[in-house]
Amino acid sequence: MSESNEYMEQVMANQQKLAVDLRAKRQIAAQGRYAPPPIPEPQAADDTGRFQMAQRARGPAMLASSEPPPAASVDVKVTGWWRWKTVIVPPNAHVVHTRRGHAKPLHVGLGVSFRYNPAKDSFLVVPGTMQTILINAHCICRELQGLLVQGYVQWIIADFATAYKKLDFTDVEDPMRVVNVQLREQAEAAIKDKVATMGIDEVLSDKQPIIEELTARLRDVAEGEGDTDKGLGLRIVTVQIKEAVVSSRRVWENLQKPFRAERARVARIAELEAETVISARERVAERDRETAQLASDAELARLRAGQEAEVFDREQAEAQRRVQREQEVSRVTAAQRHETALHAAELEKVRIARDAEVARARAKEQADAQRSQLEAAIAAKDLQRAAENRQAELELRLLEARQRIANDCTPGNLQARLIEALPLVAEKLPKPAELRAISIGGSAGGHDGQSLASLVAQIAAILDSFRALPPGGEPRRG
Repeated sequence: MSESNEYMEQVMANQQKLAVDLRAKRQIAAQGRYAPPPIPEPQAADDTGRFQMAQRARGPAMLASSEPPPAASVDVKVTGWWRWKTVIVPPNAHVVHTRRGHAKPLHVGLGVSFRYNPAKDSFLVVPGTMQTILINAHCICRELQGLLVQGYVQWIIADFATAYKKLDFTDVEDPMRVVNVQLREQAEAAIKDKVATMGIDEVLSDKQPIIEELTARLRDVAEGEGDTDKGLGLRIVTVQIKEAVVSSRRVWENLQKPFRAERARVARIAELEAETVISARERVAERDRETAQLASDAELARLRAGQEAEVFDREQAEAQRRVQREQEVSRVTAAQRHETALHAAELEKVRIARDAEVARARAKEQADAQRSQLEAAIAAKDLQRAAENRQAELELRLLEARQRIANDCTPGNLQARLIEALPLVAEKLPKPAELRAISIGGSAGGHDGQSLASLVAQIAAILDSFRALPPGGEPRRG
């Protein structure tokens, strides 16, 4: 399988594109109506920056259409009605006005307005401003290396009466496009011819020969030689080459290597010299620094020794002063302790005496209190005896009164009282262990006094028998 030639393919593609660019895009009339404007083909990067151009005036047959014509690049105003119209041209646009039956144009100039009859007239309006063409020329130098030369050309219409006859301004969208393409191709061809005779170093270092060759060729084509009419009615304003770039990256790097190596060598030598100087200065600085450090250390040692001696002397003096102070404090403390002991002994004597007095006072108080208590007890006992005596006396008096009353009572009264007291007596009596029956009797015809006396005697005998019982014992059986 054969390898493809990229450069050849690129050349063929550029040629086809050039053929398309050189074709003017004209309007096509169909059945008395305007056809839609063709879609603009993609422009190359070199076509950017060009100004919009005016379009050619339409003929009577085309203007008879009911649809309006496409908008023009130049703001041309057509006023009036039917055959009585006026064309108003901006002041920065060239215009040529022709009429049927006239060999020469009726109006040719910059910013000329005129009356216009669509039935017989035709006109062409072109911008009068400066045009700029960007150039990207792929060249081959004398060493057969690819270069890309970039530049630009600026031109302007100098003689429109000559230009409209020799140049194609009939493109509907951009009347200047075909002229710019033609001049760009002329410029690229001139650059390629000049670069082919130069070396790669000459192209990269000096672009003035390329500028001079390009300017001369374009002026010969655009302006003509001398006062002849071989020119196109154009004037070249300026030609500039912006830069030249090597297409091969490897070649570009190889071209830069000598300079880079030289710069690296110079830089390295400068670094070595700087390092040598810096090393010498560093050694001197290090020596000076060490010398200063030794001197500083010696001075610091001397100052430190002096300070330590002062501190030692101060500490010794302080220790001696503290010893003396402690001795003085000890003597003062001993004296104060002796005085304190004496004072404490005196205080102890006073306290002992006071305690003795307090003890005597307390003993006296206790004795007085005991005597008072004894006296109070004796008085209380005396009072108690007196109260008992009085109570006994009162009881005796009561018994005496009772006895007297009892003695004064009749036998019937006594018997009734005895009967009343019998239950109480029976309750008080201990439980008998045996029953004795005592019959008390007398003659039925006896006296009541004698019966009562015998009854009392019997009761008294019973009571005496109970009294004869031993304490807590049982009555004797008999």
